[in-house]
Amino acid sequence: MGTISARKRQDGSTGYTAQILRKKGGKIVWRESKTFDKEREAKAWIRFRESELDQPGAIERATAKSSTLADVIDLYTTEKREIGRTKAQCLRSIKEYTIASMDCSAIKASDISAFARELLNGGRKPQTVGNYVSHLSAVFKDARALWNVPLDYQAMRDAQAALSRQSTISKSAKRDRRPTLAELDLIMRHFVDRQARAPQSSPMHKIVAFATYSTRRQEEVVSIRWDDLDEAHSRVLVRDMKHPGQKKGNDVWVELPPEALRIIKAMPKKSERIFPYSVDAVSAAFTRACQFLEIDNLHFHDLRHEGVSRLFEMGRTIPLAASVSGHRSWSSLQRYSHLREVGDKFAGWKWLDIACQ
Repeated sequence: MGTISARKRQDGSTGYTAQILRKKGGKIVWRESKTFDKEREAKAWIRFRESELDQPGAIERATAKSSTLADVIDLYTTEKREIGRTKAQCLRSIKEYTIASMDCSAIKASDISAFARELLNGGRKPQTVGNYVSHLSAVFKDARALWNVPLDYQAMRDAQAALSRQSTISKSAKRDRRPTLAELDLIMRHFVDRQARAPQSSPMHKIVAFATYSTRRQEEVVSIRWDDLDEAHSRVLVRDMKHPGQKKGNDVWVELPPEALRIIKAMPKKSERIFPYSVDAVSAAFTRACQFLEIDNLHFHDLRHEGVSRLFEMGRTIPLAASVSGHRSWSSLQRYSHLREVGDKFAGWKWLDIACQ
């Protein structure tokens, strides 16, 4: 129960100071007081505040360190061991919006919804807005448990549900973009010519061909080590393969198609990595090439889609295709089941021999 003490002021009037104490484990965890001119006002305040503090989690929220959302985003990006570049960039950009300057304890579902609408009105597609909100949701989910910051995860979930119903956010559609042989011819010629002019540049013609035949992701291509190669069994160990529920330690042996193995064997052993180049360098080179060649809407990751499609068109079943692609869930490969068995469109592809020189 709160207490009230009466004190005479210098002007002769009486002030009534209401005080509330809360203990936990014998220690004071919350103390507050307020002075009123009338005793009944002090009693009313005690009743009101004690009813508030009796609510589940009220003391925790009251004692939590005051932090803005921007502060917690900094904590999240600093302390999380594994966070993708796209997610980190997205969270950094969120710090430029009004919601980032709000006190965490004050953020409600309506504030999250307003932020999402601000993104949408700024020209972003619902899929992109959905990605922003999803990345921010991860911060809300961990904030209370890790840093005792009163971000309301239920408010985030409520906002996501409402935004989804309003089509303000939506899931990204599966990309179906595949490079044509004509586009790949342009890309390969561009990089072969570049290599001739600048022999010390990264052999992008080899990297593009290997990514297509092996179905490896960009970050996987540049991280594979010579020690990861099992040439006798035509396979390679992909370390920390991308997986939604396992960020580290997801090491997977995958089959190397003969064309991919040929390209590896043509690489000089100058480093512990087979392709000792950075993800950023490979990404930038591929993007610049597509822009220069006026090839529209083609991403490096589309080479993986092309490689997996090729396996199905050659007659591979889902399990056999997964042995190359590394997909754990065969359901992820159902999207390829409609492809007809038409043979290998890369049969006799002249650029393979050039990539293996």
